[in-house]
Amino acid sequence: MRDFAKVLKYARPYKKSLLFAFLCLLLTSIINLVLPLIVRNMINAVIVLKDSGVLNTLTRDLVLIILFQAAFAVTHNYIFGFVGHRMTTDFRIEFFAHIQSLSLRFFNNRRVGEILSRMSNDISVIQNALVTIPVAVLRQTITLLGGLAIIFYLNWKLTGLILLVLPPLMLFARIFGKRLRGFSEKVQDKLAKASVVLEEGISSIKIVKSYTCEAHEKKRFEKEIETAFEESVRKIKISSFFGPFILGLTFLISALLVWYGGNQVMQGATTPGELAAFFLYALIIAGPIGTFVRLYTQIQEALGAVRRVYEILDTEPLIKSPKNPTALARIEGKIEYENVGFGYREESPVLKNVSFEILPGETAALVGPTGAGKSTVIQLLHRFFDPDQGCVKLDGHDIRQLDLKNFLEQIALVPQETILFGGSVRENILYGKLDATEDEMISASKSANAHEFIQQLENGYDTKVGEKGVKLSGGERQRIAIARALLKDPKILVLDEATSALDNRSESLIQEALDRLMENRTTVIIAHRLSTVRNADKIIVLDKGCVTEVGGHDELMENQSLYFELYTLKMIETPPVEA
Repeated sequence: MRDFAKVLKYARPYKKSLLFAFLCLLLTSIINLVLPLIVRNMINAVIVLKDSGVLNTLTRDLVLIILFQAAFAVTHNYIFGFVGHRMTTDFRIEFFAHIQSLSLRFFNNRRVGEILSRMSNDISVIQNALVTIPVAVLRQTITLLGGLAIIFYLNWKLTGLILLVLPPLMLFARIFGKRLRGFSEKVQDKLAKASVVLEEGISSIKIVKSYTCEAHEKKRFEKEIETAFEESVRKIKISSFFGPFILGLTFLISALLVWYGGNQVMQGATTPGELAAFFLYALIIAGPIGTFVRLYTQIQEALGAVRRVYEILDTEPLIKSPKNPTALARIEGKIEYENVGFGYREESPVLKNVSFEILPGETAALVGPTGAGKSTVIQLLHRFFDPDQGCVKLDGHDIRQLDLKNFLEQIALVPQETILFGGSVRENILYGKLDATEDEMISASKSANAHEFIQQLENGYDTKVGEKGVKLSGGERQRIAIARALLKDPKILVLDEATSALDNRSESLIQEALDRLMENRTTVIIAHRLSTVRNADKIIVLDKGCVTEVGGHDELMENQSLYFELYTLKMIETPPVEA
């Protein structure tokens, strides 16, 4: 139950509402306990007293009490339901916010479908528990304790028959609940694997269709979902036994009560009204007993879901701001790598003793063969990861000592593969500065050579771009990404140069926009084009995770080392001649 208490903390902001709902629930339960006593008096008024006046008065009282009971029940049902769903919503928001705070290393070790499954399937199980279990526990506890007290007062001998079945019933619930929780966790795990296949199949639909692998993907998904089905069937086999067991036990106890109570009425030891009232209370008590067993199993299921969700929520972000961050009043843009070593896995270092310096306002090109570590250098500059050895500095300060949010606000990334959000053009550009004015957005779009084509879209800046910008061409997506970076107005610019796969006109427009973007900024480029390399103030050559050369184009060509080899082997491409 300690795990479940983690979720109940979300109820704290709604304490007053819950207190009022509890009061309504208490009144509803008390009225439910009073009703059989009124029924007892009505039966005695007919059979024993034979007084119609008393019967009419009791009937009127019964109707009024039922109306009050209905009003209280509607009130507490609404409040408990509202708060339960509100708590779940708060839970989902915190889960999403926590996911956003985790480092890229976490996502490298997790599949998106698995995370989505915990957000949807597991939290849905928790939601059901939050909405139904607390209300049911409170209601049934009041009903059980009150009912037991009344029937003990009415007939303690008959009460003993009911109490005899409680110990074996609770033992059964404990054994049953543990087994059910194990099966529930297995079902959720299997559904998570199916969600992974589903997410991969949808996100990679172009590749699936290109290679005509629809049938293969269907088989993959079918295999995982059938496995989940098999686990669900095992769970059903156990849970389906529970209902008939409780029902049969209830009928057995009822038969014993009728037999024993009937004998007492015939012997004059009790009245028909008292027997009827006792029987009604017995039925009222049977409900909580059966419900508690069912609730116990639901709690076990919910606990499995809570543990799966908190496995992620308890994961600490590896990349975060220090407790007392260093404040930079004014950023110049000087970047230093000092003996940096890093590996995504301990046994496979990607960077080894990497050292270089980029002065404020300089443009530095990272060059090297595939796998040299260029992208990793960029990821460390962004603090997507932290070095295993050495440090990365900004203006002489280790970036790990800077406030993370403030530091990242000074950097803008324009990746080679531009991915846009599925909303409008406006929303994608404003991502660079959420509070930017219309004039600022349009100015950035013009500087990125994007304003003209945006105006020609169906709804201009309000045109939906589709998932990942699928409705736009590669060049159009790039110009929107550049406009977004211009709007951010960063001090440091990181470009994974993205003109190699574009036509001549698009490349020309984007290069012109990039030139504007790079003005008066420290710029780091993963270079694919010779034009970019030649115009760079500094070229940093990487090979097998090490810096092998640093200098200008002419200087490095004279050295006739790795850079010269890359150039002569055309591993750095010559840009096409514009038509």
